[in-house]
Amino acid sequence: MPTSVGRGLDRLATVRRVTRGIDRRTVVRASFVAAVAYAAWLAIGAFGRPYNFFDMKIYHGAVVWWASGHELYDFVAPDTNLGFTYPPFAGLAMLPMAHLPVAAAGLVNALVSIAALAVVLAALLRPIVDRLAWPLWYTVAIATPLAIAIEPTRETLGYGQVNVLLFALVMADLVALRWRSRRGTHQAEDDGPLLRFVYGGAWAGVGIGLATAVKLTPALFIFYLMITRQWRAATIAIGTSVAVTIGSFGIVGAESRAYFGSVLWQTERVGAADMTPNQSLAGLLARLYDSIETPGLLWLAFSVLVLALGLSRATNAHADGDELTAFTLVGLTANVISPISWTHHLVWVIPAIIVLADAAVRRHDASRGLAQRSAPGPYGGPPGVSGLRPPIWYPTLTGLRHGIAAIGLYLLFLISPIWPYEHQLPEVSHYQDGLFGALMENSLALALIVLVAALPWRPGAEPAFYTDRMARAAFLYGRR
Repeated sequence: MPTSVGRGLDRLATVRRVTRGIDRRTVVRASFVAAVAYAAWLAIGAFGRPYNFFDMKIYHGAVVWWASGHELYDFVAPDTNLGFTYPPFAGLAMLPMAHLPVAAAGLVNALVSIAALAVVLAALLRPIVDRLAWPLWYTVAIATPLAIAIEPTRETLGYGQVNVLLFALVMADLVALRWRSRRGTHQAEDDGPLLRFVYGGAWAGVGIGLATAVKLTPALFIFYLMITRQWRAATIAIGTSVAVTIGSFGIVGAESRAYFGSVLWQTERVGAADMTPNQSLAGLLARLYDSIETPGLLWLAFSVLVLALGLSRATNAHADGDELTAFTLVGLTANVISPISWTHHLVWVIPAIIVLADAAVRRHDASRGLAQRSAPGPYGGPPGVSGLRPPIWYPTLTGLRHGIAAIGLYLLFLISPIWPYEHQLPEVSHYQDGLFGALMENSLALALIVLVAALPWRPGAEPAFYTDRMARAAFLYGRR
C-alpha cells in the first residue's frame, strides 16, 4: 500500500509540473472556444441543408472531362442541365483537382476556405482587438466558427464553392491599402526591398484583379477604386485581370473564345431568376411579380439607384477613413445588383456584422467618456462640457441599436428563414404562404438592400490615407 501511494503521488507531481505553466484563463478560453465550435456545428445541422459538395461535383466533373480531351463548356453534369460557368482562368486554377476524388477535392476546398476565412477575420478584427486589448487568437477562434455557421459560409463549404476564397482575395487588397497608409510611420529603414514591397502594400489591387478574372462581379471594386482616386490600386487590379485573361487566351484559346463569345451570355445556364436562393434584387422582383423572369426595365432602374447609393456611401466612408466599411458597401452593392446572387455569394454580411458590432462598442465607449465630462464639477461647479448631466442610463443605451442590428443580422443569416418558404414556379406560387411567407422568402435580399442604404461607417477607424478631414471626422465621431 505505501508503495502504490508513493507512485500515485509521483504521478500527481508530474501532472502538476506539466500543468504549472498553463494559465487557468487559457484553459477556460479554450473550453469556451470548443463550446462555440460545437454550438456552430449544431446550428449548421439545425438550420443548414444536406450538403454533399453538389457544386464541387460539377466543377470536378468538368475539369476531369476537360483533362480527358473534351471541350470544357460542353460538359453537362449527369442528371442535371448544369455545366461549368466560370471563365477559363478558373478552369485552369481548378484543373489540378482532376487528379483527386471529388470528396477529397471538396474537403481540400473546405479546409483551405476555412483557413482563408480565419486569416481574413484576423486581419479585420486586429484593429478592433488591439483597441479593446483583447487577445487576437481568442477573438478569431470564436469568430471563425460563428462565421462558418451562417448561411453564406456554410453553403459555400457544403456545396464546394469558391466564394470565401474570392472574398479573401479582395480583403487582401484591403490589408495592402492599410499597410500602404501606415508605411510612412511604420516602415523600418533597414527593411529589404522584398519586405518594403510586401509590407508597403505596393501590390494592392492584385487580389481584386485575380477575383475579377475568376468571377466578374468583383469588377465593381475596380470601379470603386477609380472613383475614390486610388489610381495605383485600380491600375494594378485592371492590369492583373487583363494579364490573366490574355494569358488564358494564350494557353486555352478555344475555351476562352467559347466563354467570351457565347457562354458568358447564356444566362439560363445558372438557373431561373425567381429561384429562392437567388437573393439579389433581380430575384426579389421576380418573386414579387410571381414570375420566372425579372421585369427588366424595373430591375435596371432600381439597380442604377442602388448602385449610385452604394458607391456614394462607400466613397463617403472612404473619405471619412473607414476603408473596411467602404469595401463592405461595395461588396453588398454587387450582391444586390447582380442578376444572380445565390445565398453562398452573400459573404459580405460577415464584415457588415463586424462593422455594426464595432460601431456599437465605439458609441458606447464614447458616451461613457462624454457622461464623465458632462458630470457636475467639484463643489457644485458647472459641468465640464455640455452643462447638462446625462441620465444615468444614457451611456448604457448608447450604441444599443447598432448592437441589436449586429445580433439581428447574424441571427437572420444563421436561421435563414427563406428555406421553409421556398417555392418554385410554375408549380407553386411565391405567395402560397401569404404576405408573411413572401417576406420570409425574400428576407435576405431585403436585408442586403437595407445594409446598402443604412450600414454606418466609423470615421477614422481604418483609413486608406491620412488627411485633416479624416482626423476631424474621427474626433467628432468620438464626441457623439
